[in-house]
Amino acid sequence: MLCSKLLAKKMHKELANAIRFLSIDAVEAAKSGHPGMPMGMADIAVALWKYNLKHNPQNPTWFNRDRFVLSNGHGSMLLYSLLHLTGYELSIEDLKNFRQLGSKTPGHPEFDIDIGVETTTGPLGQGIGNAVGMALAEKMLASRFNQDDGLKPIDHFTYTFLGDGCLMEGVSHEACSFAGTHGLGKLICFYDQNGISIDGEITNWFTDNTLQRFESYGWQVLEADGHNVEETLEAIRTAQQDAERPTLICCKTIIGFGSPNKSGTSGVHGAALGEDEVKKTRDQLGWEHEPFHIPDDIKSEWDCKDEGAKLNSSWDQLMMEYSKKHPKSFDELTRVINNELPINFENSYRDFINELSAGDQKDLATRKASELCLNYFCEKLPELIGGSADLTGSNNTFSSVSTEMLPDNPKGNHIFYGVREFGMTAMTNGMVLHGGIKPYSGTFLVFMDYARNAVRLAALMKIPNIFVYTHDSIGLGEDGPTHQPIEQLVTLRATPNLNNWRPADIIETAVSWKEAICSKDTPHSLILSRQNLPFIERSKGQIEMIEKGGYLLSSDDKADITLISSGSEVKLIIEAAKTIAKEGLKANVVSMPCLDKFVSQDKAYRDSIINPEIPKLVVEALHPNSWHCLVNLNDVVIGMETFGESAPGDELMNEFGFTVNNIVTQAKKLTAK
Repeated sequence: MLCSKLLAKKMHKELANAIRFLSIDAVEAAKSGHPGMPMGMADIAVALWKYNLKHNPQNPTWFNRDRFVLSNGHGSMLLYSLLHLTGYELSIEDLKNFRQLGSKTPGHPEFDIDIGVETTTGPLGQGIGNAVGMALAEKMLASRFNQDDGLKPIDHFTYTFLGDGCLMEGVSHEACSFAGTHGLGKLICFYDQNGISIDGEITNWFTDNTLQRFESYGWQVLEADGHNVEETLEAIRTAQQDAERPTLICCKTIIGFGSPNKSGTSGVHGAALGEDEVKKTRDQLGWEHEPFHIPDDIKSEWDCKDEGAKLNSSWDQLMMEYSKKHPKSFDELTRVINNELPINFENSYRDFINELSAGDQKDLATRKASELCLNYFCEKLPELIGGSADLTGSNNTFSSVSTEMLPDNPKGNHIFYGVREFGMTAMTNGMVLHGGIKPYSGTFLVFMDYARNAVRLAALMKIPNIFVYTHDSIGLGEDGPTHQPIEQLVTLRATPNLNNWRPADIIETAVSWKEAICSKDTPHSLILSRQNLPFIERSKGQIEMIEKGGYLLSSDDKADITLISSGSEVKLIIEAAKTIAKEGLKANVVSMPCLDKFVSQDKAYRDSIINPEIPKLVVEALHPNSWHCLVNLNDVVIGMETFGESAPGDELMNEFGFTVNNIVTQAKKLTAK
């Protein structure tokens, strides 16, 4: 017995050292990177990845795999080393190309499920937010599809590594508080408690009692020696047995473990060890191999392709039995796993649009129009899961078929996130990444700033998250400039791979929802008004053109000017066109619900909508900088270049020049011969 324990410890040391030196060598080759965390967490990685993580390197998208998130993403070589060693399509050459142009191994992990990278991390704290979203998705899907007869197609854990920096970031409080409230017992987090950040020892700026903090959230909190594999394994077993609480395992580690001169210091956090220190570390840890060389016996111990295939095959067999005993649930689960729309969805959607067009429409705020659209979409798509950051009634995210998702009712399809804009958005990113759910989340447009970094990561990862932003301009009125967005839409439009829709009425709102729901690799934001807007009459052909982002509401071959607007200001340019027509001026009227989508169209289409030979006048009650891609120096944009004021919305629109009279005046100046 003693002999076998000694052999196991020796093997664990070698397995961990394989991680350490792949990480050290890659960082050294790049002369850039963060070797300290991989060196410190290597033993924890052995306990999790060697003995507990359910995954299949030959099928990285296997749906019932455990999810692993490296929240402290600066230690990316830990993850790349593990993926290479366990058998993913990540070669030793890929590791040698760490941080090089076009490599599979960028400086921080970037979402690439084909090689096993579950999410993009690096901005600290967001990985744990993603992990909470993944664990929530697992719980919601399990409540819907797992059966009382013991057939459980959804049954996996979400694991995450995180560090002091993640816990200092406020988003960790938002997400972890939520996770405790909802009893996400399948979430297990490993806290790399090494006491070092970039600036040095954290005792001068981070003295929180982390154990008590997480206990107050309702978590199970355990402690372990992060360099003792057996002790960490015991903590994992204890964590897995608590189905009612998420678990934080506080692992005491030494950053840069094994480095004689730099371990335990900030000097090993974010810089290569240097040739001399690498040699000394090899001597210290007894690693007598050339850079990037892993002995065959260590490779064999790490390789989990066969074990992963067995786990995957076992689940496949379970699914076959599930399909026979629960065929309807099987078909629905297969559909949402594959991110497919229901049969006849397109025909049903066309009928819905036709009904909206034929109806007796009244003035309607687009936030209310959005709710009416959700009544339809949520009924057709049970995987469409909504939520709001404590603004449900204001964002109108609760549909007629919504039910409350509560700690004791995970089957609900509307989530109350509380005042947690950043956490909410990071969590919904995790839900998209998990799969099987299409989340949408709501807040005021001005509070997008709180969530900005997570919105950016959704665009960077090319995942189709949906952001509902209401109260879109000074038109919201008396709440004043603290709540009136000015620059937010410019920021959103400047973000690559993000489509932002500001619809003018219920038809454009329905199209924007459909675009967001059907997207495969682009997130969408829906920018919605608080104030009522009139219904716009359109032909069938015009409705079909909305999805291109911009289209003509009215046109004349001999037009003198093009009037362009989005959202609540479209009604103004329609009226302005009628007014200047009485004075002999002809105007083309363009509604531009999605500038991002419009500029992606080919030049022929853009020129057919906005004649490049005549002046352009743009009207939008937000900052004008978005429109420089369409206008030239001789054109005019009526926008907002100051903050707003506290007053009734109609008065503010008049005060800041968003009136038919001002549009007419500016149009005359532009067309004056």
